[in-house]
Amino acid sequence: MGMWIGRNRKARVTYGFDEIALVPGSVTINPNEVNTTWRLPRRDQEPLEFKIPILASAMDGVVDVKFAAEMSRLGALAVLNLEGVQTRYKNPDEVLLKIVEADKSEVTGLLQKIYTEPVQEDLIAARVRQLKDAGAVAAVSSIPQKAERFGAIAQEAGADIFVIQSTVSTVEHISTEYESLDLRKFCRDMRIPVIVGNTVTYEVTLAIMECGPAAVLIGVGPGAACTSRGVLGLGVPQVTATVDCAAARDAYFKKSSRYVPIITDGGMSKGGDVCKAFACGADAVMVGSAFAKAHEAPGKGYHWGMATPHANLPRGTRIKVGVTGSLKQVLFGPAEVDDGSQNLVGAITTCMGNVGACDISQFQQTEIIIAPSIKTEGKLFQSVQSVGMGTR
Repeated sequence: MGMWIGRNRKARVTYGFDEIALVPGSVTINPNEVNTTWRLPRRDQEPLEFKIPILASAMDGVVDVKFAAEMSRLGALAVLNLEGVQTRYKNPDEVLLKIVEADKSEVTGLLQKIYTEPVQEDLIAARVRQLKDAGAVAAVSSIPQKAERFGAIAQEAGADIFVIQSTVSTVEHISTEYESLDLRKFCRDMRIPVIVGNTVTYEVTLAIMECGPAAVLIGVGPGAACTSRGVLGLGVPQVTATVDCAAARDAYFKKSSRYVPIITDGGMSKGGDVCKAFACGADAVMVGSAFAKAHEAPGKGYHWGMATPHANLPRGTRIKVGVTGSLKQVLFGPAEVDDGSQNLVGAITTCMGNVGACDISQFQQTEIIIAPSIKTEGKLFQSVQSVGMGTR
């Protein structure tokens, strides 16, 4: 498997969203009659059920308490970053305004300074309580090194879901400088569902699933504000990553009879990309930049990655995405832009209808073709005028 790239060395050919297309089905379905529900399993309880299979990324320019509450009201899920400005500052809005107004030549240094302020543990509990008081499903995240402490605080405060997220997650992490997280023990000890990420390979996904998480996040470096692929050279295009990790999910289910959803995370700014992720095997998707464009997003049209403020090796940047509409428009329309970044749910249901899928599990069986010209075929005028599919 693979192609020769030089003497004694082969490399696999992999694929991203721009290189594939979905084939219409032999039967079509009314988009209003398809079922987009996905479920997050819980131990000894009924699963958490969401009408919309989309999560908002745990990024400071995307999710705050108000945003998460609105996402919950609309039937989707937003994740709050427990290591961001929301837990480092009692008044995060003032800090966010400084980031938004900073010159692009100074913003990385400013972010590094802002994020040196330590996380205040009392604010972790306070933000979780605010999420619950606002009627939101309280989903919060941290890096593995802080998961045990922050997870305990968040759970005690009433959190519903805890997300462990890092650039690359593995079950075995070697370090002499600090104690590594025992993922199996952590998942066993937590009373609430644990989502673990990020990974892109079959073997690691299978190993993580054997530790007992409720779901696994798929994707290394594809996000709009992430620069990991440029800084570190790491990553697998999301189509191949999703297909490989879906195969691990299915193998694990066959072995254990326990279904662990996979969530494709990053690289999807438009409805078509989201649809392709489901066709490749995703049970849900995590999106950042599309939601950063919503009026309700705390970044006011700006978006930056979680690794942007890293003190020694930033792996993200602040990008301007603009404010294009309400969160409801981003999810349900009516779309007022022509680039596919609004009415994501409408895109999903319409695509499901056209491929003949009545639910997500059937959507995952859609025929896929390799089609690198799918975005440019017949679209010369759009490209020249930078409209529709010609926008970047």
